[in-house]
Amino acid sequence: MRIVIDTNVVISGVFFGGFPRKILSAVVGQKITACATAEIVNEYEEIVQEMIGRKQGHINRAILSPLIRAMEIIKSITHVNICRDPDDNKFLACAKDSHALYIVSGDNDLLVIGQYENVKIVTAKEFCEKILWN
Repeated sequence: MRIVIDTNVVISGVFFGGFPRKILSAVVGQKITACATAEIVNEYEEIVQEMIGRKQGHINRAILSPLIRAMEIIKSITHVNICRDPDDNKFLACAKDSHALYIVSGDNDLLVIGQYENVKIVTAKEFCEKILWN
């Protein structure tokens, strides 16, 4: 199963745990395939560095590097312009280009869309409870 993970889920998983951490662990353990573009990976890394600088949360350094190594990095082909936050369009484009089934997000700008073409947009809790553990 291929998914795209929004930055807020990566950050929550790296710093705080819970359902987001379970998803990241499933990717690292190769139970699911997470896809990203170089732009998305750069955003993950920038936000992690920003949070370290602000001393927010407790980073689990054993998660981010293995996560990125376990991800399938794809080239962005599609241009999408439907999200009310234009910065989130890259997740929709990545999902389309990678043929992902889900975008896992905590961002209301993505969640309000619900589904983009064949890609369902769900929270980390929904993904874990309805998909990952079934």
